[in-house]
Amino acid sequence: MSPFPTALHLGPLTFHLYGFGLAIAAYVSYAYMRRRFTRAGLGVEPFARFAGWLVVSGLLGARIAHVATNWSYYQSHPARWLAIWQGGLASFGGIALALPVGLFLARRYWPTTSLARFADVVVPALVAGWALGRVLGPQFMYQGGGHLTHQWFGLRYAGQIGKRVPVPLIQGAEDALLWLGLLWAQRRGLARRAGVITGVAMTVWGLVRALDERLLLGQHSHSGSLGVQGAALVMALAGVVLLARSRRPSAREPSAIESPS
Repeated sequence: MSPFPTALHLGPLTFHLYGFGLAIAAYVSYAYMRRRFTRAGLGVEPFARFAGWLVVSGLLGARIAHVATNWSYYQSHPARWLAIWQGGLASFGGIALALPVGLFLARRYWPTTSLARFADVVVPALVAGWALGRVLGPQFMYQGGGHLTHQWFGLRYAGQIGKRVPVPLIQGAEDALLWLGLLWAQRRGLARRAGVITGVAMTVWGLVRALDERLLLGQHSHSGSLGVQGAALVMALAGVVLLARSRRPSAREPSAIESPS
């Protein structure tokens, strides 16, 4: 079986499937998040600006983190610092930059909505977009697989020898299950306190991402891998803190979301 393709060639034009897939995922997340804003009663007039800044800051942060953690290569290849169509986005770098940008814009555009309540509207759409993005993005990336494997589920990826653990598909399934779990919690009325949805998502996603990095990718001595594991555990801890804070009486607010979808 040949490796998954990384690009399509139409005459002189080359379309990198990695970037194309991420663009589709970003659009789906955008449309779904806008729907959640509408159902939650949040004004959607500034939503396009808000989402645009999230995408720009996320891509910039993810690329900076990737280049920084692979500096031994990029210091001699400066022309490739911005070549994100070839792959190379560190998820936690994107989160690290997009998070403060998002919080600042939330305060600016929706000043009467608490940040915890606002995050509960945003986070499920981000998780859904992330799930789709793992399947449509890294699955078609150069060297997108994990460990070598001889099991039936192994797949071949461009730039890697032998069958590999299909990490993008596994992570896509994990994130999809997390998204369904968040919707189930909303539907069952288990997330009436502001911040519960966000806290659960941060805790579960952080723990699972750390385990994936250690068990499926296995680059234990690589600075980027260790950084991902550390950042994932910090996120999980922050999620636990948020859940603890949401149990306080002051966090008892009516849900901002009228529908779990």
